[in-house]
Amino acid sequence: MARLIIVLTLFCLIAAAALAKVDDITKGPIAEQERIKTISALKAVLPAFNNDIDKEAADVVVGQDKKGRDVKIKFYKGKMDDKPVGTAFQVIAPDGYAGDISILMGIGSDDRISGIEIISHKETPGLGNRIQKEEWRNQFKGRSLDDGQRLAVKKDGGEIDQFSGATISPRAVVNAVKKGLEIYEREHSNGG
Repeated sequence: MARLIIVLTLFCLIAAAALAKVDDITKGPIAEQERIKTISALKAVLPAFNNDIDKEAADVVVGQDKKGRDVKIKFYKGKMDDKPVGTAFQVIAPDGYAGDISILMGIGSDDRISGIEIISHKETPGLGNRIQKEEWRNQFKGRSLDDGQRLAVKKDGGEIDQFSGATISPRAVVNAVKKGLEIYEREHSNGG
């Protein structure tokens, strides 16, 4: 019996050491892949830039949650030859049909939306997940808070298309983008 315990203990130690080594080996490549994915998304929502945008990003406290904890958003400042071209940041739509919808939005130097990307969601395939389509996302380009009620889904009196049988997902994205514009305006006016 004691021999079996010793063998099992050795086996567990060897397995734990192997897993730790694998984690150590893969950590760097996984982080690099995440970085490449982030840069690709930033390029999709911002005008062309040539700075190390991810290295110059900064977390900013934009409020507090219901439990009083700080809510931070990472702002990415795009620059071309040191001249600002836009700012990108992520917002969350908490009221998607199937959960949170993570959105990366870019705002150009003219304070208008230069693009949005849906980073993650759990919306229904064939219905709510159409928020990922480029044609639908392009409806946000050039919009700002100056659009007022026009920045809403058509069912709510706005100009953004909703989908037949799936209004919740587009409405959630529109509301999150509006909130993002408000955050941007507040931070931008504070020198952010």
